Amino acid sequence: MKRALVFLFFAAGVSILILPSCGGGSKTTEPPAEENLVISSTPAIGGQSEVAAPGPNFPLAVTVTSKMPPQGVKVEVSAREDGSATDFYNDTKTTSVSTSNFVITNTPQGVICRVTVTVTSVSKSTNTVTGFYLYSKK
Repeated sequence: MKRALVFLFFAAGVSILILPSCGGGSKTTEPPAEENLVISSTPAIGGQSEVAAPGPNFPLAVTVTSKMPPQGVKVEVSAREDGSATDFYNDTKTTSVSTSNFVITNTPQGVICRVTVTVTSVSKSTNTVTGFYLYSKK
């Protein structure tokens, strides 16, 4: 009987020491690091000037070439006369597909216009990339 009692106390003591180390604890894990955004576009961003085109509409495709963030991206496109503070076109799309298509409208004739593209991760707002190109309507 004494042996059974000693064994019981021993088993209880070992259980008290071992059980807290078994899972169930509140461990905080940080989400995996997000790859920096890299984009390309057609026409290409990079500050260059496109040849004047007849218009009236100007298609733009923006492609995320880096790994897509888990919650997708917000793609913002604006167009204005170069040097102006007023947009004549702007559009925003939130997406998790790699390519977003836009059609720039209302381009004034005979002036250089600046298209600015900003892509921002939905899950990490500091992960952003911006670029622009210049174009004009004949």
